[in-house]
Amino acid sequence: MVSPTNFLLHAFLWLALAATAFSLSPNFYHNVCPQALPAIKRVVEAAVHKERRMGASLLRLHFHDCFVNGCDGSLLLDSTSSFETEKNARGNLNSVRGFEVVDQIKAEVDRVCGRPVVSCADILAVAARDSVVALRGPTWQVRLGRRDSTTASRTLADSVLPSASMDLPALINNFKNQGLNKRDLVALSGGHTIGLSQCVIFRNRIYNATNIDPAFAKERRATCPRTGGNTNLAPFDPTPARFDTAYFKNLVKQRGLLTSDQALFSGGSTDKLVETYSKNPDVFWVDFGKSMIRMGNIKPLTGKQGQIRVNCRKVN
Repeated sequence: MVSPTNFLLHAFLWLALAATAFSLSPNFYHNVCPQALPAIKRVVEAAVHKERRMGASLLRLHFHDCFVNGCDGSLLLDSTSSFETEKNARGNLNSVRGFEVVDQIKAEVDRVCGRPVVSCADILAVAARDSVVALRGPTWQVRLGRRDSTTASRTLADSVLPSASMDLPALINNFKNQGLNKRDLVALSGGHTIGLSQCVIFRNRIYNATNIDPAFAKERRATCPRTGGNTNLAPFDPTPARFDTAYFKNLVKQRGLLTSDQALFSGGSTDKLVETYSKNPDVFWVDFGKSMIRMGNIKPLTGKQGQIRVNCRKVN
């Protein structure tokens, strides 16, 4: 039975998310700088054209930013004497990337707007959407008006970012703590339809898991030895530069790359949704957009909270 305290906590989370939905707006920059969003799109498209993998990297930055004390750009801050950067957290170290592209976006947006009016947190949210679109995925209306944090927390990042080794109950609980449900979990995990992962992250699965297609395990072992090769890369699905449903088709065949990927199709409560997405791209696309909006609504700073950073890597 759910305790009254837990019920009230999650009810508060839902109310906070609902209130946030009204404080952010897709039209936030329409009057102050209508050139802002086209500028972001130009830089993202150029970066993704140069390196297809960058699309997944920019999408992941937004995700890893939002899960640590809300979508406030805290992930972009470098270490200072006051705090250690979230870039050093277990789920981020030698893994999150794309910061140079964010710097390029910030410089271009500030140039066309004439001054710093677009937050780094909003840049991450828009760049995530534009990256998905650049890789032939769905679009959605990004709600804007976030402001940037003045601090970061590696400790919090260590404790709240989902791990590649999590089972389904742990994943469900992790997302629930952010005010997100099982449908959000499966839809957002579908972001793994683009991008690559390092051998060190999936090694244990390809050598020790029982719920894995043997041919797939053998294929992955060819570039991921038991020792060494930690940074060798492998795609999450056969089409890592195209936003499609191959990720879910892989899960149905027990060809999920990470333990946390295959957990979504392992005899549990999310199996049916994985099957639905694998057969119905339109359903996945609609749900992915909705879940990205919901994730983007996690605890933003608005109004006079926080600041609009001049440099995304440091506090003004």
